[in-house]
Amino acid sequence: MAEYDFQPLIKYLSSRGVELTDEMQHKFTLYYEMLTEKNKVMNLTAIIEWEDVIRKHFIDSLSLLEILDASEIEGRLLDLGTGAGFPGIPLKIVFPELQVVLADSLNKRILFLQDVIRALELSDVEALHGRAEDLGRREGYRESFDLVVSRAVSNLSVLSEYCLPFVKIGGSFIPYKTEALPEEMRMAFDGITLLGGRISEERYFSLPDTDMKRGLLLVKKDHATPKKYPRKAGLPAKDPL
Repeated sequence: MAEYDFQPLIKYLSSRGVELTDEMQHKFTLYYEMLTEKNKVMNLTAIIEWEDVIRKHFIDSLSLLEILDASEIEGRLLDLGTGAGFPGIPLKIVFPELQVVLADSLNKRILFLQDVIRALELSDVEALHGRAEDLGRREGYRESFDLVVSRAVSNLSVLSEYCLPFVKIGGSFIPYKTEALPEEMRMAFDGITLLGGRISEERYFSLPDTDMKRGLLLVKKDHATPKKYPRKAGLPAKDPL
C-alpha cells in the first residue's frame, strides 16, 4: 500500500482535540485507493489527487467540527445524498461509535459503498438505496436520527424538506454549504419553520490551504414534521416550500 502524507488531516483534527490513529489512517488510505480505482469506470469525483482529496473531501467532510464539538458527534447519523460517501464515511472512520446510514438515489453508488464498508470493516453502517421523498416516510427512518447531514446536494429550501423529516425531535440537521448560505437561509426560513426546525447557528470558514469557502448551518428540530412532508418525488425541487 502506498505511503500518503496525512499531516494536513492530522493537523486539522488535532487543532480540534481529535487524534487521527494509525488504524484511521489505514482506513482512509484504503478508501482513497478504492475511490480512485472505481472512479476509472464510474464517475464518483472529479477530485482524484491525494493532496486535493485529503483537503477537499476528507477535511471538508470532517469540518462538521467547525460547528459541533467532537463530543456532540454521536448517536445515529444519516448522510443523505452521500454520493461517493462524503461526509458519512470520513465521519464514521474518525468517530467509530457513530451509527451511520448512507443514503443515495443511485444504486451503483450504493453498491460501491457496500464494498467500502466491507473492505474497511466498518460496523453499524448501512448503505441505503432510495429517494429522500420515499425514505422520509419509512418507519425506522422517519424522525429517528440524532443528526442528518448532506453535502453538495441541493439548495437549502429543497434540502430542508428532504432532510428534516428524518431528524428526531431534539436532533439536528446540518447542511454543508458555501459562502452563499445567507441568501439560501433567507429563502428557506419559512420552510424550515414549517417542517419543525429552528435555525440555531451558522459558521463560515475556508478549507485549510485552499481558496474554498464553506458555510455550515445548525438547524435544531423542535417539533414533529407534519405528516404530509416530504411531498411526493419531484415536488420539493419543483415547488420549494
